[in-house]
Amino acid sequence: METVELIVLLPIIIAALDLLAKRVKIPYPALLVVAGLLLSFIPHLPQIHIPPDLVFVIFFPPLLYPAALFTPWRDFRANLRPILLLSIGLVIATSTAVAFIAQRFIPGFPLAAGFVLGAIISPPDAVAVTAIADQIRVPRRIIAILEGESLVNDATALVIYRFAVAAVVGGSFPHWAASGLFVYVAAGGIGIGPVLTGGAADNSTTGIGPNAISCHFSPS
Repeated sequence: METVELIVLLPIIIAALDLLAKRVKIPYPALLVVAGLLLSFIPHLPQIHIPPDLVFVIFFPPLLYPAALFTPWRDFRANLRPILLLSIGLVIATSTAVAFIAQRFIPGFPLAAGFVLGAIISPPDAVAVTAIADQIRVPRRIIAILEGESLVNDATALVIYRFAVAAVVGGSFPHWAASGLFVYVAAGGIGIGPVLTGGAADNSTTGIGPNAISCHFSPS
């Protein structure tokens, strides 16, 4: 099977699994995990190499956008403390635990590579949290905490991942630099949001935004 054929086939499989999940009324991320495990046992499948920049620019934002759009921000602010404890403290603790466990039970596995593994598996997926919460009855506060945590934890995991990879290559883990980079990434993400939304508001007032377009086509 050629790589192009596999890239075309995978979205079809994902769409079919989504329809199946709706029929059997189970969260579709569970079926995606099972399907991914089954595909990994198929021999001679071609390896697909996707540039990381392409993933961050093309695939990653559409996955997070619906979760961020429908997050109740009043509940987010009300539960800010547990959200930060989970998205920062728990991700760091999980990455550290995974690193030491991997080093302990995998012969010759370096600690820095363990942190790379921990950074990959420690942050919960925002899409999966939203999909599973829609299928079961969960208190509103718990949903707000889980969704808020899943939106913030990626910044923590990405910083750990970046410096863990640097540690694998260079042999050292600069803790202070990692802390500074995390503050920089978090502050940058918080600052970009108001700038973009402010620009959208300015466009709507100047007659080129979606509100202006709807006014031009209104029956009145």
